[in-house]
Amino acid sequence: MVKITMNVEGMMCGHCEAHVNDAIRSAFDIKSVSSSHRKNETVIIAAEDIDKEKLKAAVDATGYTVNSIKSEPYAEKSGLFARLKKS
Repeated sequence: MVKITMNVEGMMCGHCEAHVNDAIRSAFDIKSVSSSHRKNETVIIAAEDIDKEKLKAAVDATGYTVNSIKSEPYAEKSGLFARLKKS
């Protein structure tokens, strides 16, 4: 699993976040995606790393600008509280 964090400029509201999330979901096989216009950030969880240029192109096509992309290993949280959140 990999966690990909992107700095995305131009998102102004929840609809902008949804637009970016939908573009990523339709272009790539991912586990989850979440965007924040307040943080100018999109976080993707995927089974494998995604080609950075293709990811940037998919987001840029929506009219928003990707300033940076960072990947790091991701391990799902386990334990009592993680199980409670899934319920």
